[in-house]
Amino acid sequence: MGRLSWLFGGNDHQLAADRYAGRESASDRAARRGRASRSKTFGKPDRTSRDAARRGQAWDDADRQRRSGTSWWRGQG
Repeated sequence: MGRLSWLFGGNDHQLAADRYAGRESASDRAARRGRASRSKTFGKPDRTSRDAARRGQAWDDADRQRRSGTSWWRGQG
């Protein structure tokens, strides 16, 4: 009955537990990968806010130059 036991049904959980014993489930693997990716991005908010501040400053500098026709660091205008 060992090879044909899947035909009789009714004990799917036990069959799965026996067949996949020692293997990581898909949901466990997804949770582990999610935790790993979140831990890698731990320092990213600082870098992201810094980059956004730099982009904002660059936009402000470009806008100031457009309005006055000169660069602010040259002291003209």
